[in-house]
Amino acid sequence: MTKIRDEKYLKALGKRIKKIRTEKGISTYDLSYESSVSRSQINSIEKGSINTTICTLKSIAEAFDMKVSDLVDF
Repeated sequence: MTKIRDEKYLKALGKRIKKIRTEKGISTYDLSYESSVSRSQINSIEKGSINTTICTLKSIAEAFDMKVSDLVDF
């Protein structure tokens, strides 16, 4: 199986999530609590250093009171 990883896309996704989080005035601690995603994983997503799952994105989107499609609209 080939490992597919688009670094530019992962960085853009991380930047988008961080932008939403900071605009909403939410700390990584609070996002972690609300989404049940660890702070270290949120930090890695925001840095674009991991290829996260759709279920994790769903949890983050719900914590923002958004849809997953809103997170990937960049």
